[in-house]
Amino acid sequence: MAVALHAAQLSLLNSQASLPKLAQFCVTAAVAVTVWDMRRKTRKALAKAEPHTLRDIGMTPGQARREADKAFYQR
Repeated sequence: MAVALHAAQLSLLNSQASLPKLAQFCVTAAVAVTVWDMRRKTRKALAKAEPHTLRDIGMTPGQARREADKAFYQR
């Protein structure tokens, strides 16, 4: 189950001049994991995409395959 941060929680984080070191680490880690998850999902979708869909987004099947073959942590 996905849980989104509420606006009040984000507002509290943004209102601070600086966060405690542990909070900075946790936020950085959460952002990294979120980016990795987005890459994994996107690459999984690319691997399953039909050629006409790839053409619509301006990719060749070869480009999609190369992108889909990357690990989640690779840019």
